[in-house]
Amino acid sequence: MRCVTGRLMLLDTASLYFRAYFGVPDSVKAPDGTPVNAVRGLLDFIDRLVKDHRPDALVACMDADWRPQWRVDLIPSYKAHRVAEEHETGPDEEEVPDTLSPQVPVIEAVLDALGIARVGVAGYEADDVIGTFTARAKGPVDIVTGDRDLYQLVDDARGIRVLYPLKGVGTLQMTDEAWLREKYGVDGRGYADLALLRGDPSDGLPGVPGIGEKTAAKLLAEFGDLGGIMAALDDPKAKLTPTQRKRLDESRPYVAVAPTVVRVADDVPLPDVETALPRTPHDQAALQGLAERWGLGGSLQRLLTTLAV
Repeated sequence: MRCVTGRLMLLDTASLYFRAYFGVPDSVKAPDGTPVNAVRGLLDFIDRLVKDHRPDALVACMDADWRPQWRVDLIPSYKAHRVAEEHETGPDEEEVPDTLSPQVPVIEAVLDALGIARVGVAGYEADDVIGTFTARAKGPVDIVTGDRDLYQLVDDARGIRVLYPLKGVGTLQMTDEAWLREKYGVDGRGYADLALLRGDPSDGLPGVPGIGEKTAAKLLAEFGDLGGIMAALDDPKAKLTPTQRKRLDESRPYVAVAPTVVRVADDVPLPDVETALPRTPHDQAALQGLAERWGLGGSLQRLLTTLAV
């Protein structure tokens, strides 16, 4: 990938189009009556994000595989409750609302015609693509996501923050290390260990039984990180209660593999893409055809005006 030195904005695209789908009424339709609420909602989101934050570069990060096999091999329950259909070859199908699935290819075609970089890599989630772009960035990074897993990438020293939508994208929670410490008692690096210990039912991560968020934060404050906690388990003098010792000891197999599952990858083989914010559409004719076919109207026009500024 090309080196980005200005402010880079990374979109957790699926997270945002899901929010658009549920936030914009399905009465928003194409001329043929097909719902396009997720398409138009996402375009409105991008317009507002670019207008408010003025990134130099923008990447729409995609889930080429929302449940990678290498994660499932380590923790079989990983996202298992969200599988709609299993496939022996290729990624399993995720449970997605009926009227959202047909909108995803339209979103992809519109982003491509606009010239907004769209990156998904086989065998990886969008989180991993975001993690790798973030690791390689030379300047500040804004990660826009409704997924708290990405709090682990927050790093004040490098200017990396998470913009978490509270209401649409007009109201964003600016997640930096000070906010994380106040809310969870950890910094960005510590968040992955906290999530691993606490578990996450929405991702099918069991966590360590009996260790919730507050206990996890307390243990991390006491022993530094997950490695420190597990080292303390082998030290009879360490300040662990008998119950904590028992539960951590019984969870050794989980703790051994969970970091690989919970931590986002930072070594994804990214394609060489043009990440600079496009001022004019990459393919005007294709964009015009999409606008007419899907009735993208004001949402697309507003974004084009914002990009041209």
